[in-house]
Amino acid sequence: MGRVNIRCRSCGAVGLASILDLGLMPLANALPTPIDLSSPDPRYPLEVAVCTACSLVQITEELPPEALFREYLYFSSFSDALVAHAGSLVRRTIAARDLGPSSLAVEIASNDGYLLQHYVEAGVPVLGIEPARNVAEVAIAQRGVETISEFFTNDLAVELAGEGRQADVLHASNVLAHVPDLNGFVRGIATILKPEGIAFIEVPYLKDLLDRCEFDTIYHEHLCYFSLTALDSLFRRHGLVVQDVERTEIHGGSLRLHVTHAAYASAGPRVCSLLSEEAGWSVGSMSPYLDFADRVGAMRDALVHSLARLKSDGCRIAAYGAAAKGAILLNYCGIGPETIDFVADRSTWKQGRFIPGVRIPIVTPEALLTEQPDYCLLLAWNFADEIIRQQDDYLRAGGRFILPAHPTSPVGASHARQAA
Repeated sequence: MGRVNIRCRSCGAVGLASILDLGLMPLANALPTPIDLSSPDPRYPLEVAVCTACSLVQITEELPPEALFREYLYFSSFSDALVAHAGSLVRRTIAARDLGPSSLAVEIASNDGYLLQHYVEAGVPVLGIEPARNVAEVAIAQRGVETISEFFTNDLAVELAGEGRQADVLHASNVLAHVPDLNGFVRGIATILKPEGIAFIEVPYLKDLLDRCEFDTIYHEHLCYFSLTALDSLFRRHGLVVQDVERTEIHGGSLRLHVTHAAYASAGPRVCSLLSEEAGWSVGSMSPYLDFADRVGAMRDALVHSLARLKSDGCRIAAYGAAAKGAILLNYCGIGPETIDFVADRSTWKQGRFIPGVRIPIVTPEALLTEQPDYCLLLAWNFADEIIRQQDDYLRAGGRFILPAHPTSPVGASHARQAA
């Protein structure tokens, strides 16, 4: 593992320590259409490194946000679990902070209105900020969520605050990892948040990524992978403080930060406890990252071996979930249409396209029943419980799901019923 001569996106320190090089990878959400198949998918280096000065884990390559996010194929509302997760937080927040018609709820990267729709239903004014124009149009037309189709910056925050549009509550879920200018983004949060307002910021948690070997969540859209240690330093730099923190299971393990202006609050006991815990597992040293890199190779070898054995036994294999993590997993493992017949996905925006790089066709979930493959590799493993419940008919007909982390322990109908 060597040094990478670039600046940390948070603290600006020069010289990051390389953790894992996944090689040349296609853009995970750039799903080619049949017309696109005449030319190869562009590939870019995908290497992850850590800043030993502030503990921020980050990839070394940076692509223009305009190329990644102006047209987007991920619609949050296709996940029942994600909509329910958002609704629970909104209801709790409205009650705890007594929000009403004179309040304002803002969400950065508001997607198709999956979260803000719950405020709209409760009569709380909202403002979504979503750079993907096609997604923003759905939020406006289908859910009545006022949405600005722009990237969030401090300049935009200054403009909105100047118009008197400051947030009583601000949400930023699974967006901070996408941001090239971390300091400008967080400065913008401080600008748009009312003095006594609160921001709920959710990020996949670095410790869960390491412990569960979630290497397939590393892709070009995700520039950073956060510990609380790195986040605490970032927010304090801009006059904000992480007042409280929750660990949730969404997206394979996440942190939900309760962020306020430092002048109005201080770090609570759960924040101090988790910071101490991270020091205990050496978040600032190389040892946990080197161990992770070793386990990534072992996981790849185990999955490839298991699928090859099933194919040699004459089994038919499909996959479920045309998620970005699925594209990374398949490309890194070299698993293509010679192994996987098709990828089923619930999103009508993805059906008829192909997984980038490996070019496996994406079809409707009904194909699991009409084609009845013997096994189905669950690429969207972060929504495993939801997907397995939805595909009960496939399981009852004898199909089995394979989880990438446990390829030798497929989930059948009896296993799924016990888990339920």
